[in-house]
Amino acid sequence: MGSPRLSGMQKQVLSLYRGFLRAARSKSTEDRRRIESIVVAEFRRNAKEVDRKNFLYIEYLLRRGKKQLDQLRNPDTTGLSSFGLDSSRNREP
Repeated sequence: MGSPRLSGMQKQVLSLYRGFLRAARSKSTEDRRRIESIVVAEFRRNAKEVDRKNFLYIEYLLRRGKKQLDQLRNPDTTGLSSFGLDSSRNREP
């Protein structure tokens, strides 16, 4: 018995997470630690707070995350600010 199969959206989230951690490796040690702590905290927070059935909001977060990842890959970028989204908007009524 293997592990459960991931949905396409779950694969995208994991890919984005790994992309952030890979991009952080190219920064200075201090910046890398700061970036990694922000990324881990944001992904954990969203995993707890975002309704898994709210696909539109998850897709929005993925698009926003990809833009931030593109910015982070820029050699001139030294850090990453917290995503800072209002999590109260992501719950279904």
